[in-house]
Amino acid sequence: MFTGIVKSVGRVAEIRGGAGARRFTIVTGGLATAGWAIGDSVAVSGVCLTLVALGDGSFESELSGETLARTTLGRLAPGAEVNLEPAVAATAALGGHLVTGHVDGVASVRDFREEGGSLHATIEAPAGLARFIAEKGSIALDGVSLTVGRVTGAAFGVDLVPHTRSATTLGTLAVGQALNFEVDLIARYLERLLEARGVR
Repeated sequence: MFTGIVKSVGRVAEIRGGAGARRFTIVTGGLATAGWAIGDSVAVSGVCLTLVALGDGSFESELSGETLARTTLGRLAPGAEVNLEPAVAATAALGGHLVTGHVDGVASVRDFREEGGSLHATIEAPAGLARFIAEKGSIALDGVSLTVGRVTGAAFGVDLVPHTRSATTLGTLAVGQALNFEVDLIARYLERLLEARGVR
């Protein structure tokens, strides 16, 4: 489990393999790997990956064809920057919101503008996921926990304060940019419970 509070911006150092599966080597960008172990989980731009090898300031993970197809990680090339967050212990402070690292879809940046020192971005949610988005609710974009602003159909606004822009990859948004999108865990389970009771 994760919180959506990015601990470091890392970099993809190497990608091996083809369309079916790939192995990524990621440099952690100063995030200490001491205490990490093979089999641990780390969120890479919002995608939960398993550590299969560890180096001094780097790690390797294997990505299935499903992960490559359903997230933005399949579009990355060596040198790409990624948000990193190690899994949190159950006793850790929950700074953002509950994030599983199981990406629901890929959202896109519709537009953005500077506003009062922050960057206001309008994001287009993936088809079929708009029903999970609520004003003042939580979502994760590329592994970053954000509060939802105004919601209009499948589009919603988020405000990126200077710290978020400098401490994550979201500081360099571009129109049309694809972002890993995870809906709020509570909203997902609530819909499932209501569906089971015949409430839509």
